[in-house]
Amino acid sequence: MDTLKQRKKWSMPSAFTILFFLIIFVAILTWLIPSGQYNTDKAGNIIAGTYKSLPAHPQGLWDIFKAPIEGMVGTSTTEGSISVSLFILVIGGFLGVVNKTRALDDGISTTVKKFAGKEMIMIPVLMILFAIGGSTYGMGEETIAFYPILIPVMISVGFDSITAISIALIGSQVGCLASTVNPFATGVASQTLNISPGDGLLSRVVLLVLVTAISIGYVMYYAKKVKNDPKKSYVYDRREQDMKEFSISDSEIDVNLSKNQKWVLVLFLLSFVIMIAGLIPWTSLNPGWTVFETTTKNISKVPFLGNFIGHDVAPLGTWYFTEITTLFLIMSVVIMFVYHMKESTFIDAFIGGMNDFLSVAIIVAVARGIQVVMNNGFITATVLHAGEQGLSHLSSGIFITLTYIFYIPMSFLIPSTSGLAAATMGIMGPLGKFSNVSPSLVVTAYQAASGWVNVITPTSGVVMGALAIGHVDIVKWWKYIWKLMIILFVVSILFLVICTYI
Repeated sequence: MDTLKQRKKWSMPSAFTILFFLIIFVAILTWLIPSGQYNTDKAGNIIAGTYKSLPAHPQGLWDIFKAPIEGMVGTSTTEGSISVSLFILVIGGFLGVVNKTRALDDGISTTVKKFAGKEMIMIPVLMILFAIGGSTYGMGEETIAFYPILIPVMISVGFDSITAISIALIGSQVGCLASTVNPFATGVASQTLNISPGDGLLSRVVLLVLVTAISIGYVMYYAKKVKNDPKKSYVYDRREQDMKEFSISDSEIDVNLSKNQKWVLVLFLLSFVIMIAGLIPWTSLNPGWTVFETTTKNISKVPFLGNFIGHDVAPLGTWYFTEITTLFLIMSVVIMFVYHMKESTFIDAFIGGMNDFLSVAIIVAVARGIQVVMNNGFITATVLHAGEQGLSHLSSGIFITLTYIFYIPMSFLIPSTSGLAAATMGIMGPLGKFSNVSPSLVVTAYQAASGWVNVITPTSGVVMGALAIGHVDIVKWWKYIWKLMIILFVVSILFLVICTYI
């Protein structure tokens, strides 16, 4: 009987399965939707009002299985994801090397120790660190390691497990909500639309500051309320049990960063600072900055030094995936030497880190297969034409609001942020142009919705893992967080609408 129950138990299919079924569904649509095409300008952008019908191009079984392959290498109608997939693998290797030094883990632990006795101040400090992690490299699963440290500390000073979970979970995911250069969200979405991840960067920094400040205020208010009256805790029924189970004596924090680890943290932060500087289009600013182009050009003319560095170095502000992938490869090697890591250890750490992100890199290709089938079946233009007619009367504010709302259920359907971006941006980005919404703002709307969902979804291993460690029921988590979710929902929409007028 138990075996029969286990067979009948339903589980959420993986992102790979969902995306492959979507490829099949889209292939079926190529048999039903008329084919068509738009004229494009020299940059490849569609020209509104130029749609024309074409003979049918239905996609068959061979086309379905070939789509993920072409999604990786590209076709005449669809750019491949090889550049962004390789970037994901290399940054995975970079993170593998950094994690091998335990600089990030011990850095957080040292911060907790440093603020002992000042736990209320610790909340904003740690949430800002987690938000930066979420915004820059999509920090999520990495937070699991910190709950066994944070929960005993927070409980011992009069808070509760929900406060501890909030610091890492909410902190990292509002960072993802306002991703600045997150390669798995911003990077994939931007590459799908053929724009730089630096487009819209400044506005996303503003959103990051805004939602992080709101979240910190919300968590601090709850923590103070619980400290003043423990009965206000949503997990008060477990308080005595938690006090025994998460005894601070069993979880002593006695970690000090070594000199080499401190240098690793400096290099880690420097890597993302350089990447951001490389992606910001400095020459297009008002007034335009040409200092990086001039400096790079002058260095290339210096005898020996120019040849030693290389003549094909792109100046900061003109970087794309090739350059930022190269950056993280270089910084991985630099960290190896700074930390005095053995060559064999470095290779194992780098390959291990790449292996951790292999599924993400492949998901991008599978998801891009959806766009391959649509483009090869010539139904993309037909869908856009329907959108052009339907959106012709919509303001940019209404369109970006509908885009944000659209991505909330889509984030439940496709939990992979990179998979969701690769699967949908090819349609949503061009649709935005009909309502005068920039592609970068469509990317921001997608990220904001995805990050919002990632705080509450029961299909997320990060959410469920954090709650399981803290023995918090997800219903209690929802009761605690629903007000913050409404606030973030409203703030995100208002921010997106305001950005359409800037």
